[in-house]
Amino acid sequence: MMSGFNYLKALVLPVMLLVAVTGSGQSSQKSLGELQEIAERIHSKYLTVDTHNDTALHINNPKESSRITKGQVSFPLMREGGLDAALFAVFIGQKGRDKASLDSAFNYVRDNLSRFRSYVEDYPGGAIAYNSDDLLRNKENGVLSVMLAIENGYAIGDDISRLELFRDMGVRAITLCHNEHNNICDASMDKGGPEHNGLSEFGKEVVREMNRLGLIIDLSHASTQTLSDVVKLSTKPVIASHSGVYAIKNHNRNLKDNEIKAIADAGGLIQVATGRFFLSELPKDSVTVAHIADHIDYVKNLVGIDHVGIGTDFDGGGGVVGMENASKMKNLTIELLRRGYSEEELAKFWGGNFIRFLKHQNL
Repeated sequence: MMSGFNYLKALVLPVMLLVAVTGSGQSSQKSLGELQEIAERIHSKYLTVDTHNDTALHINNPKESSRITKGQVSFPLMREGGLDAALFAVFIGQKGRDKASLDSAFNYVRDNLSRFRSYVEDYPGGAIAYNSDDLLRNKENGVLSVMLAIENGYAIGDDISRLELFRDMGVRAITLCHNEHNNICDASMDKGGPEHNGLSEFGKEVVREMNRLGLIIDLSHASTQTLSDVVKLSTKPVIASHSGVYAIKNHNRNLKDNEIKAIADAGGLIQVATGRFFLSELPKDSVTVAHIADHIDYVKNLVGIDHVGIGTDFDGGGGVVGMENASKMKNLTIELLRRGYSEEELAKFWGGNFIRFLKHQNL
């Protein structure tokens, strides 16, 4: 295994293209077998990160029924798919904003974080990662990394001190909202019209405190105005951990060109989701890895390879034909190789960009 220093060095040194291409974005002339061998080598050599899944709650509560496909991520599936690390988010659905409801949401998230931490700590070959050094060291040692996250700032209610409590429990990223407005901000999917016109006054305090604590601000699910407010206010880069491209699929959860540019201009990341509803109008059995790659291509062409990655949303609605679960991650690498992506570009896409992003967070 290469050292963390050599890994980072490899990201900036010029490297040869791994595939024969006639131009940017055009098809490789390699056979499928050759592409598979190259993909295996890339996943062995470079850190690979998925910036969003909803697996923690499924692991904690395996008997709960759901209309969404579950069991898409496990440590064995990650190993099979060459996925070294993922952000495992504890999701909290939104109910009332009275004190009892807010306290209940907080306690639910705290309990699930605690139980999932124990699960990871007891699992041989898996470990909680708190920063970029942990991710690189775990990669070298063959240990799978879990970074803890929360999906929906509703979990902190109106008590900003809960941010530090969650940070001390190991949380490193929080999605400011889900599909409905909360006390922090407006959401992209709320059908009731704007409530705060972006960030609330409390939300502005939340952004400042997350910057201070080193908590990653995740803007997936946020409204356009919320995104604009956060990018202007935050002193650190932000991430959209699992979003698609609006220009390809007209969906309120997807990012418009100006939103993608705003995140990238501030040094942030756009992590493409794999939920079919965000990718294409085609029926479920016709949406494939190629549709994910179309969104990746679009972001790369708009703002550059330094600002794009993958956030599968597995166990939360993600997955397509050819990448049904974490064991199939290499199929995305093969598709990108077909399109002429170089080793250097794939090293950035899979983990190099996220390592750089973490360092800008002082993580």
